[in-house]
Amino acid sequence: MTDVLNQIKEFSERFNARLEALFQMPEGFERRTVEAMRYALMNGGKRIRPFLVAKSAELFGLNEEKSFMAGASLEMLHTYSLIHDDLPAMDNDDFRRGKPSCHKAFDEATAILAGDGLLTYAFEILADSDYEPSIKTELIKKLAQNAGAFSGMIAGQTLDLYAETAKDEKEPLKLIENIEKMKTGCLLRYACEAGAIIGNAGQKEREALCLYARKIGQTFQISDDILDVVGDEKKVGKTLKKDDKQNKLTFVSLLGMEKARELEEKLTSEAKEALEIFSSKAETLKNLADFIISRDY
Repeated sequence: MTDVLNQIKEFSERFNARLEALFQMPEGFERRTVEAMRYALMNGGKRIRPFLVAKSAELFGLNEEKSFMAGASLEMLHTYSLIHDDLPAMDNDDFRRGKPSCHKAFDEATAILAGDGLLTYAFEILADSDYEPSIKTELIKKLAQNAGAFSGMIAGQTLDLYAETAKDEKEPLKLIENIEKMKTGCLLRYACEAGAIIGNAGQKEREALCLYARKIGQTFQISDDILDVVGDEKKVGKTLKKDDKQNKLTFVSLLGMEKARELEEKLTSEAKEALEIFSSKAETLKNLADFIISRDY
């Protein structure tokens, strides 16, 4: 466990140095929006998604440099979603990663523009990357689909808003599973699939990574739900115990703490089994699955 934590930390340091270099500050009034983009993006994220891109690509013999642009574009898109999710009209959270949310550090209008800016910049840097044209096209399409309003992250966020008043839903567990699958799971799936796309993986390898991503996506959400109840707000870096106050459906509210933890363990085991096709090359990804359910932030 300590080994994967060190790997994530060391990866984040290298990744952040390259990520920051992508920002050239304009001189005019538009600088404020770019400053807000940079503030939110460099605000201490764990970088799990680009780490997944890198480690998935590594299975096929590619180094971090080759996977960087795919990871950077994904992290920008993910950060845009966090900026918007924190807004008063959405989750209404004043803190993100232990610091003032973007709309608190700047203002609501600037935060909206910063989110829009990161979303569009994500596709710009991916389009400007040096991947082969066919790979670049597939990455752009897959990222758009997994972030989108039909079956991607935005669809999941829409369901999440609905779920706050869905206590009478006939199949509430199915509802929150669908929310997780799209809101959290889609970007994790893209992270693993992007590494496979860059690495020209075969169909079986891609399917194995997508199954792994599906399982860890579920455990990631269950872990978040558990942390909202029992976590340390200073470590987690955002306001906790909000789900219950908002009458929100979660894995914990439906299953109870004990069964939620049991489901985490089961899904983690299944995630690691999905990687058996890669043998010892997938050891880091297996350790990451264990980290997700043991994390306290």
